[in-house]
Amino acid sequence: MNTVKIKAYAKINLTLEIVGREQNFHLLDSLVASVDLFDLIVLKKRKDKLSSVTMRGLGSESIPPEQNNALKAAERFSEKFGVCGADITVYKNIPLGAGLGGSSADASGVLNGMAKLYGVSDEQAIDELADGLGSDVKYMRKGGYARMQGRGEKITSLAIGQTLHFLALMPPSPVNTGACYREYDALPTTSKTVSATEKAVAALLEKNVEEAGRYLTNDLFMPAARLNGEVQEAFDAAKSFSPLGAVMTGSGSCVLALFETKELCEWAKSRYRGKCLAFAIKTVLPEKPNGRVWKNPFVLSDDELAQTDNE
Repeated sequence: MNTVKIKAYAKINLTLEIVGREQNFHLLDSLVASVDLFDLIVLKKRKDKLSSVTMRGLGSESIPPEQNNALKAAERFSEKFGVCGADITVYKNIPLGAGLGGSSADASGVLNGMAKLYGVSDEQAIDELADGLGSDVKYMRKGGYARMQGRGEKITSLAIGQTLHFLALMPPSPVNTGACYREYDALPTTSKTVSATEKAVAALLEKNVEEAGRYLTNDLFMPAARLNGEVQEAFDAAKSFSPLGAVMTGSGSCVLALFETKELCEWAKSRYRGKCLAFAIKTVLPEKPNGRVWKNPFVLSDDELAQTDNE
């Protein structure tokens, strides 16, 4: 096998609670899920230890190589396992600076692709590489519904079967993650008596989507909105359609509105008249529609990709 193609799926935070600090890290409790928005990554074997990454789309071409997580993932994989490198092309569909985990998706996709390209099956060692590339890279190697805790390294996969439908509103301007956390630290601290994440997880496990919608929350929303007024505008617009709940994902700037059905989601999208990029997304599970589970659904062979496109 000389070439591998991979769908690297975006993720959303249905909840994001900051529950403490450890050294210089914020400790999180977050309900996350994969959605049907993905970057396509193509990896081709090289005969030396070097790797290259070419970015295509959404302005990603301007990302400096030294800041490109996909390139770091390939280089660290080759060093860790003593294999050759790869020429990698990333076709971007996940908006930059949206809180949808695009950078982490690309890093996780490259790790999965390199593993398939070179026949590496040491999952624990690959996860260790993932942890060094970003707080949610390890989660995004597998995807699905999960509860992420700590710095993101504590991952509990959740047997949630619902497909959730969201209207996503993407403001024109991004939010800087580092600045957002610094703004959060400058705000007065408040005590919490109810874990929204705990409540949302319990509701979805009971297949009660309406109840889960009440607990969508993000502790970074206020600081993000203070830094970028477009985030507040997007949130107000999302709420105007009377969804089950609305929430900003990650550190922004994308805002999500949860609806009972795909039809209601499309209805809201058709009536939105603001300046945000609006698109409808849904959660995806790590299995095919017929229930057959792939060994790793986020690393697809050409035959699997073709079969998926036909379904």
